[in-house]
Amino acid sequence: MMNDYVKQESRRKMMTETPVPQLIVKLSIPTIISMLVTSFYNSADTYFVGRISTQATAAVGLVFSVMAIIQALGFFCGHGSGNYLSRMLGAGENEKANEMASTGFAIALILGVVVAAVGNLFLHRIALWLGASPTTINDTENYMRIILLGAPFMMGQFVINNQLRFQGSAVYAMIGLMCGAVINVILDPVLILGFKWGVTGAAIATVSGQITSFIVLLIGSTKGQNIHLKLSNVHINWFYILEITNGGAPSLFRQGLAAVATLLLNHHAGFYGGDAAIAGMSIVTRVMMMLMSALIGFGQGYQPVCSYNYGAGLKSRVREGYFFCVKWGTVFLFVVGTLCFIFAPDVIRWFRNDDAVVAVGRVALRCQSAAFPLTALVVMTNMMLQSMGRGFKATITSSARNGIFFIPSILILPRIFGLLGVEITQTCADVLSILITIPFAYTELKHLKEDDAGEVEQRQVE
Repeated sequence: MMNDYVKQESRRKMMTETPVPQLIVKLSIPTIISMLVTSFYNSADTYFVGRISTQATAAVGLVFSVMAIIQALGFFCGHGSGNYLSRMLGAGENEKANEMASTGFAIALILGVVVAAVGNLFLHRIALWLGASPTTINDTENYMRIILLGAPFMMGQFVINNQLRFQGSAVYAMIGLMCGAVINVILDPVLILGFKWGVTGAAIATVSGQITSFIVLLIGSTKGQNIHLKLSNVHINWFYILEITNGGAPSLFRQGLAAVATLLLNHHAGFYGGDAAIAGMSIVTRVMMMLMSALIGFGQGYQPVCSYNYGAGLKSRVREGYFFCVKWGTVFLFVVGTLCFIFAPDVIRWFRNDDAVVAVGRVALRCQSAAFPLTALVVMTNMMLQSMGRGFKATITSSARNGIFFIPSILILPRIFGLLGVEITQTCADVLSILITIPFAYTELKHLKEDDAGEVEQRQVE
């Protein structure tokens, strides 16, 4: 008992007394590595499948919508439970934190089994709904069938990964994801090119990596001062479901709308440019996700700092961390955006050496790169709102890029500009997202400053 108390005090001291920039960097390095590695092995399928055909590349791109839905549900449970347990740890409510960790994990496994069963039951119908053509339908079904079977493990590892991060144990989370990434990257060339299993091999490699991450992360959750997942702590009641919903809805909307956005993007790309356009836009989506993963990893280093210190009443540290992340996130995105703009054709050709694919991807990548630096403000504001429990505002900001502005843009712009409208849709959505983000950020930062000033004044009176 005394040992647990010492561990809790050690964590509290680290989270509330370490200089904010130093703490964010310390927590973000493992999460940046984790996100980059995850993004890299997600892109590995696209790279190796790209050695087969344009149709196979398009099929993997079509199934990305399904993977986005699985990720959405996983992040919903992971961020929802993680945000809450971090605030409870900051407030000293350890029992509630323990119960939330096990409950969030259990709900994710249940949802994963449901998705796997329903998805395979309606496999052909879903493939057609995703936009599969007669030339891509077989590859789409073969890839999606196996991906769906891995849904429970995929969702479970997203939950444990996020819960570890929110406890300040980013290194354990990083190790779990990296183990899965290594397995996937090793198996991809062996199964796709060596055994000639094509997209089926790619799917098996991906799911094998997810299962490996799941097992390693589950073991990691039993180490050190991390919360241990126990069946006796599972309490699926309305209180915890509502808390998960409040903290996880922004992630659900962000990832869910990403699935809808990808679906609409593929439909319009296929209509205006065929399989080559789908392949080109799919490659751009993967490239931008890889770059965004570094920014998200940086922000994930801020999230536990934000939620823990907000729960502890240290509002000035929340504000300091936000401005630190926005500044350096913008600088990073400006640099990588410039490089992508310059070398756009080479980046696309690295995935698929097809002139028709490169022609589409080059334009889309350059347009998105031009607006890329604006994304740091949107992402960091969303993470701050979500970590503080501002569910409604966080849901709105998380929905902006892939929903509120993207969906109208993809429905309108291609009708005016044809294929060019498809290529510029994400850029327009990114620019318009700032219109929502700035007012939300300003009002919350103002409240944090006022609250902190009031607390300092009260302490002086006491």
